[in-house]
Amino acid sequence: MKSKSELKYSLIFVHGMFGWGENEGINKYIPYWGATSGNITEHMNEMGCTAYAASVGPMSSAWDRACELYAQLTGTWVDYGKAHSARHGHKQFGRNYNTPLVENWSAENKIHLIGHSFGGTTVRMLCHLLTHGAPEEVEASGNNVSPLFKGGKGDWICSLTAICSPLNGTAAHDTAVRYKLKNLILYGASLYSGVLGRSPLNGTLVDFHLEQFGLTNTPGQKDAQPIMESIKAISKTKDQIEYDMSPEGTKEINDRIEISPDVCYFSYAYNSVKESKSGKWHTPSYTKFPFLSFTSALMMHDTKNHPDFPGSKIELYNDGLVDTFSATHPHDEPHCLWEDGTEIKPGIWHVMPITHGDHGTAIGLFESKDVTQKFYEDMLLMLSGAEEAINRAKV
Repeated sequence: MKSKSELKYSLIFVHGMFGWGENEGINKYIPYWGATSGNITEHMNEMGCTAYAASVGPMSSAWDRACELYAQLTGTWVDYGKAHSARHGHKQFGRNYNTPLVENWSAENKIHLIGHSFGGTTVRMLCHLLTHGAPEEVEASGNNVSPLFKGGKGDWICSLTAICSPLNGTAAHDTAVRYKLKNLILYGASLYSGVLGRSPLNGTLVDFHLEQFGLTNTPGQKDAQPIMESIKAISKTKDQIEYDMSPEGTKEINDRIEISPDVCYFSYAYNSVKESKSGKWHTPSYTKFPFLSFTSALMMHDTKNHPDFPGSKIELYNDGLVDTFSATHPHDEPHCLWEDGTEIKPGIWHVMPITHGDHGTAIGLFESKDVTQKFYEDMLLMLSGAEEAINRAKV
């Protein structure tokens, strides 16, 4: 084990699509954060940090997931917002969290948010709402509005780290559309969630957090609606993860989200594509997971001609599920390239050097324990720098 960390604030890890948190039974067998390389949150705690792996809807929209994450952090009822819920035809309130994940969360007791894949989009949405609020929700609910939608709490977050996140969408969505798999995947995932979500396994082995649509039972209750009606409702709404990762959905998210001037932003992008010496051939050679080698090869045919990333030619690069360029930073937000000696500042993305590997490498899927633990140990040093940067900004 490395030396003890002196990190002051809690680490909140947020999983991606089809993922899970530490309170779900599956995490005992295969931790999302650590996968085949050992439990990362446990390792962080052993190093003297306070780390939690939150659980949010694995198929839900960035908005719904952000509301669920806020309720867990504060120990309150999940409130999806009156205006939002009416617009998308689902319940306004979800489950109740009796115990806050972070005691006395505030500007004095900040948190570090770390999201993998769509978890990065989720924490961006939470950060935006805490900072800027949601005026339409204030108008709809008046004095009864959730504190989340009032804004003015951007300084409750010290840093936001996005790992392999579709910050500008993903060509994987285009690939699913091209092969006519989008509707099949959505229907199959909804049916799977609906069946398990009505069984004793819901909330124990897995947790789908889809009670707002009536697809699954609220933990401790039997309040699910007729399964086909719920699946039909989900298939028609834009309030789900598939739409948020589409080009249209991503644009809507990025048009809404504004960067917080009080938060330090970091991003990690991975690349599984190897370029030949001649530059004529590209193959998915940096992946240890055969499925992601296959998807990486398919994605190269659907990747848009992104502007060149400074110093690198990465138009065809991806990690098997997310385009490398997309994972660097949102196109419309300020950024700088990380190198030794870079001064950490709030209100700007610090883009880490691109790493060889696939979408699962950063969470320890088929990666060595030493490499995975060192990745997060190095991240702790960076987050300590973020804490120092926030303190400097106060002066």
